[in-house]
Amino acid sequence: MIQISQLKLPIGHTQEQLEQKIRKLFRLGKQQEFSYEIIRQSLDARKKQEKKFVYTILVSISHENKILRRVNDKNIMFTKKMRYQFPSSGTELLSQRPVIVGSGPAGLFCAYMLAKHGYRPLILERGEEVQKRKEKVDVFWKNGTLDLQSNVQFGEGGAGTFSDGKLNTLVKDPVGRNREVLRIFVECGAPEEIVYQHKPHLGTDALITIVENMRHKIESWGGEFYFSSQVTDLDITKNRVRSVILADGRTIPVDVLVLAIGHSARDTFEMLYTHNLSMHQKAFAVGVRVEHPQKMINLALYGEEENKYLGAAAYKLTAQTSNGRGAYTFCMCPGGYVVNASSEEGHLAVNGMSYQKRDSENANSAVIVTVGPQDFASDHPLAGVQYQRKLEKAAYSLANGAVPVQLMEDFALDRESECLGEITPCIKGNWKFANLRSCLPSEICQSLIEAFDSFDQKIPGYSRPDAILSGVESRTSSPVRIERDEHMESNVKGIYPCGEGAGYAGGITSAAMDGLKIAEKIALRFAVPAN
Repeated sequence: MIQISQLKLPIGHTQEQLEQKIRKLFRLGKQQEFSYEIIRQSLDARKKQEKKFVYTILVSISHENKILRRVNDKNIMFTKKMRYQFPSSGTELLSQRPVIVGSGPAGLFCAYMLAKHGYRPLILERGEEVQKRKEKVDVFWKNGTLDLQSNVQFGEGGAGTFSDGKLNTLVKDPVGRNREVLRIFVECGAPEEIVYQHKPHLGTDALITIVENMRHKIESWGGEFYFSSQVTDLDITKNRVRSVILADGRTIPVDVLVLAIGHSARDTFEMLYTHNLSMHQKAFAVGVRVEHPQKMINLALYGEEENKYLGAAAYKLTAQTSNGRGAYTFCMCPGGYVVNASSEEGHLAVNGMSYQKRDSENANSAVIVTVGPQDFASDHPLAGVQYQRKLEKAAYSLANGAVPVQLMEDFALDRESECLGEITPCIKGNWKFANLRSCLPSEICQSLIEAFDSFDQKIPGYSRPDAILSGVESRTSSPVRIERDEHMESNVKGIYPCGEGAGYAGGITSAAMDGLKIAEKIALRFAVPAN
């Protein structure tokens, strides 16, 4: 197999033009057959008037040695296609099927792989099926009625379901888990191009269907889901987990317990702490959401307000502030919405979300500042949780449960906004003017102001006076890491911490990859249960 790198074509090219380019590079006749697979597609927009897609492609063709000898190009070379391999089963016997707590990306992908290979996992989810969950979320956004168990954070699909559905990750991937995650998404209904796009995304509307399809596949392989089934306690004897206790009093015996609980399962963190699971504080980041007109972002990055081939433009920005803190954009949602993502009474947090078409008027992104143990009130493992709660309680009080909103200029001048400028908020949930500086520490506010000015040098208009800020963005990642050994097991035997909630991921793809990793470790150790 031959790999071509840095193959460039205009963004409006056709499939035929791509194939012609391959023929030209290899000096092939019109009748010579070949097949190809796109491994990666990225955008080169350095020259705004000559934007190009850049491809990495694998080509299969007869007489490869002969062809390669006549092609003198450093971007064309032999390669072997990397394929993900799930390990062969171990020999240790299971008396119970694996139990997975949580059906976010980590739990779902762990369950998917275990079910596919015969382990028939049981998945316990505190929230509801994704369609019922969506109904509860829509009601919350409309009238503020919060279901504490089924909301933007909890329920089938996890917190990632109500997000942009971004699938890019910075996790190093020598064994092909990233591509396997994308392949499984396609297998469950996602568009095929996500496998090779540089920054693939799905959108909330598409994710809902995909999550349902994943569940049906897991069930067809013998897996089972218990919804509205919150784990409230564990039975641990002689440092080994023996069973889980649900909120309704049911007890389920376990040999293997995967904790894919998500970054917002604060009550579960507290329960685990009482059972002496080793855990410690973890740095994360807090800040606000910022909205700009999507056309402004497109113009800055594409050189034009709209482009039918590229869709809504995305950005990623970083800055180092004078007080030594790092500030950066996070979970940027082109053509998206800011959403009220609260999960506790009397507390308010925001997030960002896009639908598959990314067609709202505004772009939004979190602009956040790093915080860590030096900012927390104590060295308690859950001090970061208390830090988040303090900010969220203040944000809730600012606007009596509505999303507090402030214009950029007013944030810099430390005053409550009174009216909008040219930008209308795209927010899911009620919103109200407030002074966001009242709910954030002064050093975080100063870092944000410096970051906005820095980002304006890269995207003109970023710090425009009428850009819309909302807060508080506090659920960027888990404030806790549950420790695990080289076998992915916690200090309590039989428990496998997994995904973003356990502190080992930071988004849909990395959480899903960690789910695969846990499934591999379980399979390596245990035999497939007898039917």
